[in-house]
Amino acid sequence: MIELDEIDRAMIRAVAQDALIGAGALGRQLGLSQPAAWRRLKRLREAGVFRGYRLDLDAQALGFGVTVFLGVKMAAKGRVGVEDFERAVTAIPEVQTVEHLLGAYDYRLRVIARDIADFERVLRRRIMTLPGVGTVDANVLLSEERLPGPIG
Repeated sequence: MIELDEIDRAMIRAVAQDALIGAGALGRQLGLSQPAAWRRLKRLREAGVFRGYRLDLDAQALGFGVTVFLGVKMAAKGRVGVEDFERAVTAIPEVQTVEHLLGAYDYRLRVIARDIADFERVLRRRIMTLPGVGTVDANVLLSEERLPGPIG
């Protein structure tokens, strides 16, 4: 674990808001010189604080108006069943995230669809036919608020 000071935390918040921000702009924002900001960014990257950069697509603008969270309980547990399920579920383009859980469900999936009829098609033809799937519980996303993480 890396030691973070207030400038590091402010830098992480700024990069979380704009992953493409340059060291010069970051330095101006935080009251640092461009080289000092660059060195701090480099240190944070090398320490693994930033795992990567992702493009945040607007699913609504792309025609995907429905997001559903699925709780999946596996019918048969075992190493082979889990590996087969994970391999198959990650190949479904509508499944955005796959989270392996401990609790009421074995997996939580975030699924996007154009509308409810499209979601039903994905659920029936793709998800319910996956190896090892037992029961599935669905929760439709009504709204989402992105909150800053613990550094915020």
